[in-house]
Amino acid sequence: MENAILTQSSRSTARHVVIVGGGPAGLSAALAAKNAGARVTLIESSDQLGGQFWRHLPAERAGAKEAKLHHSWDTYTRLRDGVLNDENCEVMFEAQVWSLEYDHDTQLALNILVGPPDGTDRTSVRLTPDALVLATGAHDRTLPFPGWDLPGVFTAGAAQAFAKSERIAVGKRVVVAGAGPFLLPVMSSLATANAEVIGVFEASQVRNLTNWITRAPWKMLGAAHKGSELVEYVGIHLRHRVPYHLGSAVIAAHGTDQVESVTVAKIDHNWQPIPGTEKQYEVDAVCVSHGFTPRIELAIAAGCTISSSRFVQVNTRQETSVPNIYAAGEITSIGGCDAALSEGEIAGHCAAGGDLQAPSLRRAVRAQATFAHFADRLEAAHGVRSGWMSWVDDDTVLCRCEETKFGAFRDTVALTESSGLRSTKLTTRVGLGICQGRICGRNVEAILAQLTGDPQGDGARTDRRPIVTPVRLGDIACSGDTLQDPQSPPHRVDDQAIYPTESEA
Repeated sequence: MENAILTQSSRSTARHVVIVGGGPAGLSAALAAKNAGARVTLIESSDQLGGQFWRHLPAERAGAKEAKLHHSWDTYTRLRDGVLNDENCEVMFEAQVWSLEYDHDTQLALNILVGPPDGTDRTSVRLTPDALVLATGAHDRTLPFPGWDLPGVFTAGAAQAFAKSERIAVGKRVVVAGAGPFLLPVMSSLATANAEVIGVFEASQVRNLTNWITRAPWKMLGAAHKGSELVEYVGIHLRHRVPYHLGSAVIAAHGTDQVESVTVAKIDHNWQPIPGTEKQYEVDAVCVSHGFTPRIELAIAAGCTISSSRFVQVNTRQETSVPNIYAAGEITSIGGCDAALSEGEIAGHCAAGGDLQAPSLRRAVRAQATFAHFADRLEAAHGVRSGWMSWVDDDTVLCRCEETKFGAFRDTVALTESSGLRSTKLTTRVGLGICQGRICGRNVEAILAQLTGDPQGDGARTDRRPIVTPVRLGDIACSGDTLQDPQSPPHRVDDQAIYPTESEA
């Protein structure tokens, strides 16, 4: 009884840290905050933990092979079990933070809906934490090209999600294209799901990747294990005989009711297609990713400073410009799982009131520095170049939600003589669909700047979404019936370590 009283007392007085996102950064932050003595609430929009990196089969359908299909699976199970098996850590699954605001201009408050996104009986929850860690991750950025709106053209992340979580390949004959090392695990997942990957087309030039290796290689010693991952992917390429083409891009997809073929061309260092190099491939699916767009809506709503490269700015403690709000993972830079783990650990520990100089953080601090440099190299080697806009013709759809085509967009911008994003959205309808510019937004901003010669415009950006995720008006109307900072949030799912071992399978 005495121990129970002490536990309840410490629980009620502990610093309350809320973490948004259950991927590598969020899980690492949750465990670090809990170990530092905080009461933790982890908010995850999916029905399982792990994020895109550790997306997996549901526990009841998994087998012993699950661990072989993911890098650092032991790290995931350690973090997951540490979060789920502790009374000081609550997990809210299928929970959407739809807005962030301040009560009386000082107290941070999160408005959350808990339950299936398409449900009509979701529970409204309002949390007022002592500290907040944003680990909301990023989604694929896909550059438009003629035919990219055809059925059968997928983001690479969507294709990988099908392959990882359901063992389903999005097609029988598949092309993987875009830029960045993410193309390699996507190819691997598709090949493992028995798709015929007829080629990986990487936009980066050979010299970009050569510079990656030869420029101050000693600075990358802390990331040496990435070499073994590369060797693994090369082995899969060879085993499945998947050609790998540098300096190439899918510049058009063709078909009537679905994609039937693609045109691939060699491109120069600015991603401009080189005439005469075009080649067609018959396919029934195309998986495309030209990097990632960080999900920074909540950070913007909180008033955090956003860098010129559109990431959340943080200090060495992973704290943003707003006191007691921290950020980790791909909203601070695109550095991969290792960067997210180290940043999450630092953010969670410091959000709980811990000291950056703590011995337990030494390894994370070293990794933080290494993978910040790693992220810079990724951008230098694989960052989007402006020549992609020459792929687009008058009939190319820019906004898939509103079906706005480039020709109409260009003509309207010329007629209105406006360089402002807000007015352009109203006159052309780009970015006004259900995704609120998540897919087309940054592409539209780049094209608008090129057409008008004004990169600033009216200062508006598509990342600013006061209502962060689509919600029903009825849910907003019922938000007055809110559970205020519950000690045990609703809809907890016990996704514990019940995966069979090889001997049990």
